[in-house]
Amino acid sequence: MPVLPVLITDPADERVADFRDLFAGDRKPGTERGTGPVIVEGVPAVQRLLASDYPVRSVFGIPGRVADLQLPDDVPAYEADRWVLSDVIGFRLTRGVLASADRLPPADLDDLLTGPDPAAPRRLAVLEGLNDHENIGSIARSAMALGVDGLLLDPTCADPLYRRCVRVSMGHVLSLPIAVLGDWPTDLDRLHAAGYLTVALTPAPDAVDLGDVDLAAHPRTAVLLGAEGPGLTPAVKTAARVRARIPMRSGVDSLGVAAAAAVAFATLR
Repeated sequence: MPVLPVLITDPADERVADFRDLFAGDRKPGTERGTGPVIVEGVPAVQRLLASDYPVRSVFGIPGRVADLQLPDDVPAYEADRWVLSDVIGFRLTRGVLASADRLPPADLDDLLTGPDPAAPRRLAVLEGLNDHENIGSIARSAMALGVDGLLLDPTCADPLYRRCVRVSMGHVLSLPIAVLGDWPTDLDRLHAAGYLTVALTPAPDAVDLGDVDLAAHPRTAVLLGAEGPGLTPAVKTAARVRARIPMRSGVDSLGVAAAAAVAFATLR
């Protein structure tokens, strides 16, 4: 039998504390960045959460929407009318349902680099200085769609499990192994030692055409992407094995990072 959600009538009810005041930012006051529950919005994303390894803490939504998910009986389920729900989270939710989950520890970097089969082709995305949550979410969604096997971030990137990243990725970020390269950019040497060709994406006119990267000679490739505007730092472009550009019509020098990532993932697939 599906779980029958508990009705919440008081916005101060502690059972839905995970969802309180979500308008305030990516973390509760007094907590460190990248900590606290993962918040997931919308039915498709919540379904992907339920299919992932993340331990689900609770689900909260409007009447009917929670019951339709047919939750396992060990997942606490709550429902409230739209007004109470809005009072709890701090804004009007159009997707009708949210879930919270405990975070998983970051992926082990060596395991992520090796993968299940050390001899198999492998693609990674490496992000430097990305602080726009929507860009990170879009990149994660494209990565899942286009065969990227993991996401590596430098220490300055925004939290990829912030709720806006999860929402924009449609929950797909929850299926990507993620690790932080703490010694940046020196840790790129660990990718090289593991057999990866590092490809720094840049609009520089002297960069090679992205389509000319020899995938047969380099079955393991990592695409390096920088933030909107500044792009990759000079140190990273120097450390990368290849600097590559996406060919474009004259007069347009670059794409937004999320669009560029999708093009690069498809080209290097």
